[in-house]
Amino acid sequence: MKRIPDEDVELFRAAVRDVKPLVPDGRAPVKKKVPARARFARADRKAVLLESLEGPIDDQSVSGGDELVFRRAGVQPAVVRNLRRGVYRVEAEFDLHGHNVVQAKAALTKFLAHALERDIRCVRIVHGKGLRSGHRGPVLKNVVSDLLRRIVTVVAFVSAPPTDGGTGALYVLLSR
Repeated sequence: MKRIPDEDVELFRAAVRDVKPLVPDGRAPVKKKVPARARFARADRKAVLLESLEGPIDDQSVSGGDELVFRRAGVQPAVVRNLRRGVYRVEAEFDLHGHNVVQAKAALTKFLAHALERDIRCVRIVHGKGLRSGHRGPVLKNVVSDLLRRIVTVVAFVSAPPTDGGTGALYVLLSR
C-alpha cells in the first residue's frame, strides 16, 4: 500500500474541516417513472401506414432538378417553411442508392414504420437525382414522392438544401 505524505493528509483535513455529514431523513430515493408504451397504438400506426400504401398510384412525374414540396391539408405553410430552413432536427436518415423500385418501396416502408415506432419526428430520405436513369427521368424520386403522399403519417416533405443533397434528398416531417 502506498503511503500518503503527511502534508497531503493535513491539506485534505483542512479542506474538509467544516463539512458536516448528511443526516438520513428516512425517505426512500426518488425513482423516475418509466413512461408507459401503448402496444396497440404502435400496432395501429403500423396498420395505418400499411393501409395507406394500397390504392391507385398518382402518376405525377418530376424531373431530376425539380424541387419537391408537399404538405397535408390543414398543415400551416409555416411548417413547410421551417422544414425547408432546417428548423426541425433530422433524427434519422435513409439512403435509397442502389435499390430498385421494389426494394426501395419495401425498405422505405420499413424505415418509416420503424421511425414511427421510435417517435421520430423528422427524417432525411436520399433518393438521388436520377442522373443515370436516362430518358425515364428520376425513377426513385417519383416513387418516393408518390409513396410519401399516400402515407397518412407524413405531414409534409420538401427537397433538402444543397448541403444535404438538394433535389436528390427530402426532409420528411412525420406526425406524432
